Amino acid sequence: MKIMAGRKKPEPEPIVEKAPLLRRLRLWAWRGFLGLAAYFGLLIVLFSFLPPPINIYQAQEAWRLGGISKDWVSWDDIAPVMARSVVAAEDANFCLHWGFDMAAIRDAIEAGGGRGASTLSQQVVKNTFLWHGRSYVRKAMEAAITPVLELLWSKRRIVEVYLNTAEFAEGVFGVQAAAQHHFGVDARDLSPLQAARLAAVLPDPKGRSASKPSDFVRKRTRAILSGAETIASDGRAGCFQ
Repeated sequence: MKIMAGRKKPEPEPIVEKAPLLRRLRLWAWRGFLGLAAYFGLLIVLFSFLPPPINIYQAQEAWRLGGISKDWVSWDDIAPVMARSVVAAEDANFCLHWGFDMAAIRDAIEAGGGRGASTLSQQVVKNTFLWHGRSYVRKAMEAAITPVLELLWSKRRIVEVYLNTAEFAEGVFGVQAAAQHHFGVDARDLSPLQAARLAAVLPDPKGRSASKPSDFVRKRTRAILSGAETIASDGRAGCFQ
């Protein structure tokens, strides 16, 4: 009697477990983070020697106003007193910190949050890479980018970019356009008084005027004139002069 061997049952294919959805989402989030970090890292390196193009806020104002005034000038074409004035007005300890003024932050917290504590470095990050407006997302990105900026840029470069991107009147961006708009001179020819007046309109260029100063602007101008002389004599301007 012939016995027929039965057919072998095919072995089941190994079950490939698909990655859980949460794990895949984490992977894509990590890739997105790395891509974003690489993007901003590249911009920081490029803008360490190239003039930044129009930023988000400037584009918004150009759309709203039908145009803006801006004219990039190099460090050598800006009166040294202008740099000292804006540092004295906005961030007197600029040469002493690495991007965050912890003493100013503590003072702002004690004052109840109504007082600003942003350094020039933080403002450059906001003006150059991010957008204006109160947002936890923007503040978090600003906090992450600022130390990298401080690491890769010189203090002089930070002040140079700030002076070229800050708004000094409605739709007037940068110290060269501001000097022409308010006083009819070039940025290199600004006097100490004119430089202090321009610094005095910050951070409210729409509500203050350098060429038609209010009593508040005049008082603030006197304080900035004194502060600019102080940081020049005590060494707090040494990192950018």
